Amino acid sequence: MSTDPQQRLNELRDAIRHHEERYYIHNAPEISDEEFDRLLHELERLEAEHPDLVTADSPTQRVAGRPVEGFATVEHLVPMLSLDNAYNEPELRAFDERVRRAAGLGDQPVAYVAELKIDGLSIALTYQGGRLVRGATRGDGTRGEEVTANVRTIRAIPLALRQAPESRMEIRGEVYLPRASFERMNREREEAGEPLFQNPRNAAAGTMRNLDPALVSKRLLGAFVYQIVGGSAFDMRRAHDEPRTTHDEPPTTNDAFLDSHAAALTAMTAWGLPVERHWKRCGSVDEVIAFCEAWADRRRSLDFDTDGVVVKVDDLALRDKLGRTAKFPRWATAFKFPAQQAHTKLLRIDVNVGRTGAVTPYAVLEPVFVAGSTISMATLHNAEDIARKDIREGDTVVIEKAGDVIPKVVAPISSLRPADAEPWVMPTTCPECGSTLRRDEEEVVWRCENSSCPARLRRSLEHFASRSAMNIEGLGASLVDQLIEQQLVRDFSDVYHLEASTLENLVVAPKDPKSDRAVPRKLGKVGRNVFEQIERSKANDLSRLIYALGIRHIGEKAAATIARHLRTMDAVLDATVETLQAVPEIGPVVAASVRAFAEEPHNRALVARLREAGLNMATTLPEPTIEPVGRLAGKTFVLTGTLASMSREDATAALEALGARVSGSVSKKTSAVIAGADAGSKLEKARQLGVEVLDEAAFQHLITNGKSPSP
Repeated sequence: MSTDPQQRLNELRDAIRHHEERYYIHNAPEISDEEFDRLLHELERLEAEHPDLVTADSPTQRVAGRPVEGFATVEHLVPMLSLDNAYNEPELRAFDERVRRAAGLGDQPVAYVAELKIDGLSIALTYQGGRLVRGATRGDGTRGEEVTANVRTIRAIPLALRQAPESRMEIRGEVYLPRASFERMNREREEAGEPLFQNPRNAAAGTMRNLDPALVSKRLLGAFVYQIVGGSAFDMRRAHDEPRTTHDEPPTTNDAFLDSHAAALTAMTAWGLPVERHWKRCGSVDEVIAFCEAWADRRRSLDFDTDGVVVKVDDLALRDKLGRTAKFPRWATAFKFPAQQAHTKLLRIDVNVGRTGAVTPYAVLEPVFVAGSTISMATLHNAEDIARKDIREGDTVVIEKAGDVIPKVVAPISSLRPADAEPWVMPTTCPECGSTLRRDEEEVVWRCENSSCPARLRRSLEHFASRSAMNIEGLGASLVDQLIEQQLVRDFSDVYHLEASTLENLVVAPKDPKSDRAVPRKLGKVGRNVFEQIERSKANDLSRLIYALGIRHIGEKAAATIARHLRTMDAVLDATVETLQAVPEIGPVVAASVRAFAEEPHNRALVARLREAGLNMATTLPEPTIEPVGRLAGKTFVLTGTLASMSREDATAALEALGARVSGSVSKKTSAVIAGADAGSKLEKARQLGVEVLDEAAFQHLITNGKSPSP
């Protein structure tokens, strides 16, 4: 693990972005929620210690997730924020203390509503005149994918409400897959030789993103709702003198003035919406804690997965007073149930080679049932983690399914260790190609540096053909395996020399030789379709190609930014580190990574072969605006400390509305630093560099008049 703050920040951001994409885009998480939160908390702590290193694209600066392709994108009435988490009683009490302190209530208890946290896919349902007119996924929190046709197939969601307000309103909820449906689906997929879904949450998310509503209907999804956004039932709540907070007073069409969350849940039940019935109004945090403790075991009796309890302030007026951060409402938190554990034997430790050459160990286990599924493999993270925990082959180990999703080895049970168990040693050669493994001094990851390694090539090709990269539909894992095994493809450029007849006549091996359905067959028409997809991809924008090449630290956003500013592949390959760093939002790590890629002769030769194959090497993305619009166009500001008149988010918005750029770090190019109370290291750095410093009064003058006041 790096001790350099900048490098560690980059490592954390890259890791978090990777896991965000696996979770939100591919619905295939690789780590548990708890481990992801640990990474995010470390990033937040480091950024708090080094505020001058905070970047605008850091995962801490935005709500996680984004829409996927394939559906129309729609905007939510109000952003769908994430929830902060609590993992134990002290953290729940700390949340309650923050609420009471912010509300100025002293020791007076706050009433909360506790609801089971449904482990599914967030959904926003829009009703107009009491009729369902739209269904949308959460997406990035601001915009999601419209999935109305799929939502209409879910029988739990009414197409028309009973005695509901006529105004347009958005109902928030969760789509889930009942356990019985999940088990039936996996039995059918196993019989068909298809890969199994890992858990009901992934199955529900994958189903909702299916383009065939008929298939969605067959999977028997369920749904629960938990929030009203917009409409008279929400906006006119203050007109009622007596808030409704009991289960037995459902409002009617003409009496929809809701002052509390409990009343909103009761109203939605009365309108015919599916509300999970075990919610409870708690008069204090002590009652909340008792609710959480009771359901930690009771949840296993339910027909759906729940990974915790959502705790919300009941009084809606108090919620308004508490407000929100950029990511979380301050009036709610999610209590996560402890991870479920089991004991089993660790048979052996194997390693896996990724597309960047990273070699990571994993545990092969005696199958054990935990948290609803049978586990036979678990992550071991890295060699240092194995050595620190002293995990050995032959050990009886504790397996934890953190977040009820990803299994990991927590620790060995030393008292049960066999006498001949030896400490595990990381292999020195790649298990796929025999090349020597290497590790940088500042990294914990071992790598195979052989770019022709079959394992690297296999995963690199999958990435190259993926939807966000070259988008070659049909060129998935099984076909990639066949192309490599038959030595038809040795690098990306070989894909573009495949002939239609070759793909049509390619014999696909059976997934399961024992299955009657799994017999060797030619691709036929499927092969022709893949060929057409390959040909079509030649015209893709340069930004997709940059991302597809798999350059370390280059995500979709960075690839698009580089393409937009440099315009051609030649310019990218010839750009110096200084030129790359001059591109907005491209830092030294990304710049060095691009330069290292460009300096490798094999990579230049690969790009040349792709060019000869007819791939587009330029971008059609709009050129960056040379002359920003606004009175502060062309100027860069840095915010530090706390402003009394507005939040950091509002100050940023005010500056950007005037054409200014807001940066997270101070440099000689900074126009001015705006310093509020308790300003940190950015203020000191501004003084060292001679950068102008504005106090809050000068800042107000700036955004009002477009210039700083005279000295």
